[in-house]
Amino acid sequence: MRVTRESLVRIAKETALERSHNDRTITAAYLTGSVAAEGDPMLGGTTDIDLVFVHVTLEAPPREIIKLTPDFHLDVRHRTKSEFKSPRELRADPVLGYEMYDPMLLWQSEKFFEFVQAGLRAGFEFHAPGLVLTRCRKLLAEARSSWLQLSAIQAKEAQPGDVAKFLQALSCAANAIAELNGGPLAERRFLLMFPGRAEAAERPEFTEVLFSLLGADRIDASVLTSWLPAWGADFLSAAQAAGVDSDIHAARFNYYEKGIRSLLEGDAPLTAAWPLIRTWALACSALEPGQSGSWQNASRELGLIGDGLLGRVDELDKYLDGIEIRLDEVAEANGVETSGRL
Repeated sequence: MRVTRESLVRIAKETALERSHNDRTITAAYLTGSVAAEGDPMLGGTTDIDLVFVHVTLEAPPREIIKLTPDFHLDVRHRTKSEFKSPRELRADPVLGYEMYDPMLLWQSEKFFEFVQAGLRAGFEFHAPGLVLTRCRKLLAEARSSWLQLSAIQAKEAQPGDVAKFLQALSCAANAIAELNGGPLAERRFLLMFPGRAEAAERPEFTEVLFSLLGADRIDASVLTSWLPAWGADFLSAAQAAGVDSDIHAARFNYYEKGIRSLLEGDAPLTAAWPLIRTWALACSALEPGQSGSWQNASRELGLIGDGLLGRVDELDKYLDGIEIRLDEVAEANGVETSGRL
């Protein structure tokens, strides 16, 4: 089967029409993510189709992963119409605001799409410095909240879930800088995209710090490659566990594995560290404590467990301070109120 962006869009449209015909609670459907954007959505010959259904009332689970082939799947999000009720709140949302700003409309039963986008784009305010900084500060606040929780962890208590929380804090922190000049960073290309955003934010040094916080400065591509078999075994084992994060799904295995291998074979192989380390931590969070000695050994090498994690939490504090200072500088340069930090 020859797969192109056009064929993936066609699958999305057919799915939207079929679902909307059979589910009368659906008021709109749209496509977002890499398939909706211009350019090649593939990484390692794989991609997902990010499909969103908007319901009047929501009875479905918030997320579905549906396998199409071993290399392609539908990543379906279900939202309620009430989530789009306030244009003011939507413009300030660092995730949903970008999701709705320029997706591909697939189906609607009323003028829902035009109404929401009119409010979102009114007066070109979405890209105004004040709203950009509001979204960035929300992400920074989320990262700071996670840092506060991590500060209470004792070295002997650190678990995969704590590492996953640390990585989520890093994600929010990095996006707080990245969203000064665009939307949220794509997960698999996270470290590949960040240097350009840091450069645009006039803080290129943030890239080196991000790699250091992740522990990627301690390893090389051969180490990441050697971890792949153990990572894969833990991923597939966790995919069968109850309560596992929805990213850890058997249909997403090739999506991650082939994407990671593609990055490892590229010009910046250490950018593969983000999808590998993040999904490994999420997977092991669903496994029995101590079930994956390989994850513990890898995390120890990265400096992400034990005393190493406590040190990274302290370093994260400084990183967040640096980001806050940069956001305040941008605010002052644009005549926007600063955060008032001391």
